[in-house]
Amino acid sequence: MKAVILSTGDEILTGAIVDSNAAYIAGKLVEAGVFVYRKYSVGDDLDEIISVLTEIGTRSDIAIVTGGLGPTRDDLTAEAVAKAASVPLIFSEEADRSIKAYFRKRNRSEHIADKKQAMLPDGSICLPNPVGTAPGFITKIGQCHLFCIPGVPSEMQYLMSHAVLPEIKKRFEDEKQVFRIKKISLFGLPESVVGEKIDELSSHFPEVKLGLRAHFPMIQIRLYAAGKQDDRIREQMEKAGEWVMERLGQWIFSKAGLSMEEEIGRLLARKKATLGVAESCTGGLISHMLTNVPGSSSYFIFSAVAYSNQAKIQVLNVSTDSLDSYGAVSRQVVREMAKGVRDVSGATYGLATSGIAGPDGGTPEKPTGTICIGIATPDKVYAKTLQLSFEDRIKNKTIFAMAALEMLRREITGYAVS
Repeated sequence: MKAVILSTGDEILTGAIVDSNAAYIAGKLVEAGVFVYRKYSVGDDLDEIISVLTEIGTRSDIAIVTGGLGPTRDDLTAEAVAKAASVPLIFSEEADRSIKAYFRKRNRSEHIADKKQAMLPDGSICLPNPVGTAPGFITKIGQCHLFCIPGVPSEMQYLMSHAVLPEIKKRFEDEKQVFRIKKISLFGLPESVVGEKIDELSSHFPEVKLGLRAHFPMIQIRLYAAGKQDDRIREQMEKAGEWVMERLGQWIFSKAGLSMEEEIGRLLARKKATLGVAESCTGGLISHMLTNVPGSSSYFIFSAVAYSNQAKIQVLNVSTDSLDSYGAVSRQVVREMAKGVRDVSGATYGLATSGIAGPDGGTPEKPTGTICIGIATPDKVYAKTLQLSFEDRIKNKTIFAMAALEMLRREITGYAVS
C-alpha cells in the first residue's frame, strides 16, 4: 500500500514556513502501518497542482493533501482535484452545515467568501471541520484514494485523528502492514563515522531499513521494518538493534531514542535524585534544555548563570585564590562551582561549566572551544577539561551543554568518566 503526501502553498516553497504538516502526517501514517514513499510540495499554481495530482492518481493508493481549502482565490485544492478527476465542483450541503456550525458556535457571522469552501468535487465525501472554517473531503483520482484536509496545523491534526486515520483503517484493514521503528540516540561521533560503523547492517538484516538523523551535536539512528508477520518483524528489529548497539555502545546515550535532556530527566526521576546547575560559558543553555522536558520540576531545582567572577564568588562561594591562580576556565574553579551550586540548592548533584565559546578570548594554553565541566555528588567532586572547538559561538555553546550533560549521565549511570 503506497501513500504520498502533497503539501500546497507558496509559503512552503519560499521558505516562509516550515512544512511541519508533512512530518506530522508521515508519523501518524507510519503508526497506522501505512508506508509513505514520497512527499510533494507545490505552490499556489493550478496547473502544477493538477499535474501532480494526475501523477499521484496513477502511482499511489493513498494521498494526503494539505492546504488550499480556504476562502481566498489562491486556495486552489478543490478546483485542482475536480479538474484532475474530470468532475465538476458542486455545492455540498454537509460542507455548508460545517461552516455555519463553526461560525454559530463562536457567535460570528459567515462571509460570502466562505461559501467557496462548500464547493467540493462531485462524488466526494465531506469531512466536517469543527475547529476551522474549511471542511476536508475524500475522493478518488484514478486508483488513488485522496484525503484533502486544511493546512492550518490544528485543523490538519484534528481531521487526521478524527476522520482520515479512522477512514484509512476501515478501507484498508486487510492491506495494512505491521510497521516498526526503533530509535537510538548517540553523542560523540561524526555522522560519517557512525555511517561507516553500521554500513553493513542491510547485508545482515535485509528487511530492516536504516536512517540517520543528525541534529547537532547528537545523532539519532532509526531502524525501520514493515511486513505482514508481526513476530518476524519484531525479531528482526531486536536483532538489528543489538547489532547496532554492539558497534556503537559507548557513544549511545539512549536506547529509546530520547534527547539528552529527556534521558537525564528519566535517570534523575528514576533515582529520585535532584540537580542544581551553575553555568558560565553555556549561559543558561543547560537549564533551558532540561526545563523543556515536561515534569522537570520534580528533579531540576536550581540554576545559576554565574558569568562574572564576582557572581562565582558571591553566589557559588568560589575562592578568589582559585580564580587568581588558575583562572575562571579551570578544573579547580568548576569543581568549586559544582560544589557551591550543590550546597546552595541542596540537590543530589551539582553540575558546572566554564569555558571559552569564542570567537575571542582564547589563548595558546586555553584556545577557543575549551570547556571545563565540574560535577559534585554526595561522595565526591571532580572536573574534566575538553577541547571541542567548532569555531562558531553558538555551536560551541551547544556542544558544551551536551558534553556537560553526557558527563552527568555517565556519573548517574555509573560509567567511568574518561
